[in-house]
Amino acid sequence: MEIFSEINIFGKTQLLKKQPLLILLIFFILGIFFQDQISLDKTYIFAVAGISLLVVITTFFKNYFLHRMQPCLLCVMFFGVGIILHFFNAYDNPVSVQGNHSIIFKISGKLNSNEKYRKYQSTVKIEGQYFKAIVYVPKSEKPLDFNHYYQTKAFVSKPRAPQYDFQFDYSKYLQRKNIDFQCYINDEVYAAERNDIRWNEQFSQRRLEVLHHIDKTTMSAKSKEFLKGIILADRTDIDAQTVQDFSRSGLVHFLAISGTHIVVVFGLFYFLWVKILPARCRKYAIVISLVLIWFFTAFIGFGSSVVRSSIMLSVYFIYVLLQRKSDLLHSLALSAFIILLSDTQQIFDVGFQLSYLAVLGIFWLNQPILNILPKQNSRIKKIIFNTVSISISAQLATLPLVLYYFHQFSFISIIANFFIVPFSEIIIVFSFLMTTLIAFNINFEYLNKLYGFIIDTLLNIIHWFAGFNHVFFENIPLNLTEVFSLFLIIVLLRYVVLKCNLKNFTRWMMAVVAFFILRLGFDFYEEQKSEVLVHHFSKNRILSIKKNSEACFWIEENSDKSDIIKFVINPYCAERRIKTTEIKTLPKTAEKIIYQHTTYEIK
Repeated sequence: MEIFSEINIFGKTQLLKKQPLLILLIFFILGIFFQDQISLDKTYIFAVAGISLLVVITTFFKNYFLHRMQPCLLCVMFFGVGIILHFFNAYDNPVSVQGNHSIIFKISGKLNSNEKYRKYQSTVKIEGQYFKAIVYVPKSEKPLDFNHYYQTKAFVSKPRAPQYDFQFDYSKYLQRKNIDFQCYINDEVYAAERNDIRWNEQFSQRRLEVLHHIDKTTMSAKSKEFLKGIILADRTDIDAQTVQDFSRSGLVHFLAISGTHIVVVFGLFYFLWVKILPARCRKYAIVISLVLIWFFTAFIGFGSSVVRSSIMLSVYFIYVLLQRKSDLLHSLALSAFIILLSDTQQIFDVGFQLSYLAVLGIFWLNQPILNILPKQNSRIKKIIFNTVSISISAQLATLPLVLYYFHQFSFISIIANFFIVPFSEIIIVFSFLMTTLIAFNINFEYLNKLYGFIIDTLLNIIHWFAGFNHVFFENIPLNLTEVFSLFLIIVLLRYVVLKCNLKNFTRWMMAVVAFFILRLGFDFYEEQKSEVLVHHFSKNRILSIKKNSEACFWIEENSDKSDIIKFVINPYCAERRIKTTEIKTLPKTAEKIIYQHTTYEIK
């Protein structure tokens, strides 16, 4: 089969020779995963380093056997480099603090707020010890900025590990960001002016000021939050309903700063500089546009997704400037190497995985999908059909991981993307223009009203799409084996779309049948299990009883039912492949419950 014949790295037409960086990147990533799971100690790391060094030395020997083995040896070496770098990137904080303390801190980032607190990523000092923490500031206090040090009293604690395997491991998530503590402020906050602000903090402070300027405009609250999110990557104050609408309509990527946003902003810069500079200076237009893109990246806080997109774009256009044939996979692999060499923990970031998968999906499926769409015999048709094919390709490629991480999917997302995405470039350009004007305190009231009207209309349309509950599916169970099986189906789909003959269709159908056989097997395995669990969530106790594919949950009176469903019941149902659920209220005086003719004592 063609797809598998390419993977022979020792053949005359080697994939390693065609895409050396991509193959070496795969082995490098496998090394990171290996170290993350096995956690080799220093002794073994030195052994791995020795083997990797030995491989480097062998490249200087002119030996036929070593020459033939070189591709394999290089893969082994990069596997080892992945292990070594991840060992040194593993975060081990010797600080040990707990309880109430007087703290001094400065903020390094603003995070999503909740009903009670504003959250900031911060560097904290307690009794001469420095560490990174999430600081929870009551909303009664003034918003914090980058210009000040702050002193107050706070309760310091480590985030708890999850009680069960189906729960999100927030402590591990923070640890991958080198954060080990949470600080809950319980006293007045005192501020002192800083005189050691670094250049990146100056960018962050200026961004914060622009965010405050946006808040002062006459646009609706939702339009303001949309503008802050789509250009300045600040989604910290977006209301829960809007976030849910974007999620249920499959348009979250539109709100988050991604490759599309960076490409559109770059295109805007390039268009302006091409008009300003003479025709012979086109290269300078690219260089200036790239410099401006990196200023923009710094201004919005070097967010992970923005940095990834900027690196990929820069690598691509460096190839263009050097008059080298631009290769999407080469640019993709090189940008991933640059990011992972600086921080191997990035590979575990869901955004990292989805963004690179989306680009791979576009590379693999975009052209075949374009071939089956109507002929693009006009500029407008080309723009529309290209946008649609790119959107479908990216959605298909990321679908397995979206189901694995979020366990939900809406068929309306296909239609929503078809109608909304073609207008995304116009919305991004208009939003960028509005942000620029607001940043320089230029206020055109009619523009504010026009922008507010357009965004409010857009949000209402997205809310309408999100309302199609009968095509929205949640708690979709999917494990890693099923994920890889789905990826195989997507890979083989290319050949069916390119040439739908009996051979290609049969191979694809075999992969589909294999996926459903696996799925039925995992469903049957889970149905044989029964269990009784007590869950603890936000000072509430939840009792669950599972029998076969049914589960019943008892929640305490006056508890937040919506949050319990979101953070306890839904993850449990997805992990345990529950098909039927029932939620009951547990009275405080209850001593026992009866479920399916069985009595359970409550202690």
